Amino acid sequence: MNWPEFSLHLSEQLGQSIAIETVHSVAGGDIHQAFQLHTDQGNFFLKLNQASLLPLFHTEAHSLTAIEQSSSIRCPKVINFGTFNNQAWLLLEFLSLSSKGDDFQRGRDLALMHHQIHNNSQPFGWFEDNYIGHTPQKNRWHSNWINFYAEQRLRPQLELSQLRGASSNLYQLGTQLIEALPFWFQDYQPEASLLHGDLWGGNSAFTQDGDAVIFDAASYYGDRETDIAMTELFGGFSSDFYNGYNDVFPLDPGYQQRKPLYNLYHILNHFNLFGGHYEQEALNIIQQLLAQT
Repeated sequence: MNWPEFSLHLSEQLGQSIAIETVHSVAGGDIHQAFQLHTDQGNFFLKLNQASLLPLFHTEAHSLTAIEQSSSIRCPKVINFGTFNNQAWLLLEFLSLSSKGDDFQRGRDLALMHHQIHNNSQPFGWFEDNYIGHTPQKNRWHSNWINFYAEQRLRPQLELSQLRGASSNLYQLGTQLIEALPFWFQDYQPEASLLHGDLWGGNSAFTQDGDAVIFDAASYYGDRETDIAMTELFGGFSSDFYNGYNDVFPLDPGYQQRKPLYNLYHILNHFNLFGGHYEQEALNIIQQLLAQT
C-alpha cells in the first residue's frame, strides 16, 4: 500500500484532510489484512483485501451500523469503505481492546440487543445477502423461522459441501435433517432478534474500561439462540456471561437440544472454508440429531 497516496484518497472520501503518520500491522483474522493507522485526526482501524471482495466490507459495515444503532452493546463505528489501487478497504473506529472485562455485563448487553427487536411481526432475514467468513450467506425474508433456517442456512451449506468434495452421505443425511426440523420446534416458536451472526470468542472483547465490544458481524434477524449457540462452539465466554444473559432474557428450556442444530451451520461452513475433519464433525452432529427424532 502506498500510504501517502492512500492519505489523499481518504481525504477525498471523508471530505476532510487526513494525514497518515504511522502504520502498524495488527491481527485481523484469516481473511483480511488489518492495520492501526495513526493519523493527525486520531487512530483508526483499517481492513484491506482485494478489490473484488469489497462486498464483504460493504455488508459488514451495514451489520456494524445496525448493531451500533441498537445502542445496547458497543461495536466499532464505521467511518467509510471503498476501493483504492485494486484493494478494498474498510475504515473503522480504533478501539484498544482487552481480553478482560465484565463478562456478566457482556451477557446483559447482548440480551438487551436481542430483546430490543424481538417480536412476531419482524420477519426473519435481512435486507441484503451477506457473508459468513467469505462464504455467501443468503438472507431472503421469511415469515417462518423453520423455512428460513432450512432454505437460507442449512441447504445452501449442504449444496456447497458437494462442490467442495464432501460425501453424498453428508448431503443425504443433511436433507433428512431439514425435513425433520419441525421436531425441535414443537413447543418453541422463535421470534426475530437482531443478531451478530458470527459470535465466537474471537469476535468479542472488552475496552480498556472493561466494556463489552463485538465486531466482525454477519447480522440478520433470526432466533437469538443461534448467537448463543455460536458462543459455545469455540469457547471464550465464561459462566458469568450466560448468567448475565439469562438475568435479562432467559433462554427457553429447549435451547440445549437446539444448540447442535444451530452450530451445524457453522461446522458445515468451516468444512466449506477449510475442509478436513469438519466433514466428519458435521456428519456426527447430523446423525446424533436424527437419532432424537
